[in-house]
Amino acid sequence: MTLRCPDGPGIVHALTGVVVSLGGNITECQQFASADTGRFFTRIALVGPTRDELMGALRPVAEGLGAEFDIYGTQRPTRTLLLASKAGHCLNELLFRWRAGTLPIDVVGVMANHEVLGSLADFYGVPFTHRVVVPETKADFEAEVRRVIEERKVDLVVLARYMQILSPELCDHLAGRAINIHHSFLPGFKGANPYRQAHIRGVKLIGATAHFVTSDLDEGPIIEQNVVRVDHTMGVSKLVSKGRGQESETLAEAVRLFAEHRVLMDGNRTVIFR
Repeated sequence: MTLRCPDGPGIVHALTGVVVSLGGNITECQQFASADTGRFFTRIALVGPTRDELMGALRPVAEGLGAEFDIYGTQRPTRTLLLASKAGHCLNELLFRWRAGTLPIDVVGVMANHEVLGSLADFYGVPFTHRVVVPETKADFEAEVRRVIEERKVDLVVLARYMQILSPELCDHLAGRAINIHHSFLPGFKGANPYRQAHIRGVKLIGATAHFVTSDLDEGPIIEQNVVRVDHTMGVSKLVSKGRGQESETLAEAVRLFAEHRVLMDGNRTVIFR
């Protein structure tokens, strides 16, 4: 169960009372009250009552609290569509963890704007489609993405180094259920060859940021970030290798947090229950 509402006294008491009244048992409970927005957030894991029983008992309580809530069955993996281009490190990380059973998702397919990763998808037994995406075909490709999302009941879309900018219309359609990954440096480098730029400047930290997709490029609410220390002995290829490792791990962790329903929105920020 996840719930968001205006902060006030008695919220946890009311929610736990619902669980107890149904003979349920709480196995995990996390909460946060935002002093900035005056909002309350909680994630409660429990066993006992059915989803329908919880929905029926919780609905009048949530109405009294002015709350939005969701109830998820932990046995249902998050149905996920992956978008990719040429770089395979993030895609391979997600597919490997999925097949290893350490990522609670169900990959329904990989869609790409190049064909080079088709063999990787085939290795993991995942449906793969590709189409050249240029200004003249972009709308058709995005329409196909939306069709797949609807037909395969996709919960999450992951841009696994998909090197195309999504249209504002598709960003709006996927609001809150699409995750992107990008390199993040101190200072930040944009444009071509960011790792080479970082090498020239002699940076000491490189990293990666996973965030929700919005129409503002790389400005969506942040889910996960990581950095790794580097030094003057490392050439561009070493920086690229370390950076790709950070990108892969950071994206996989963001997907796990989302799939376990540990990410709640607080305006333009995220509340993460680890």
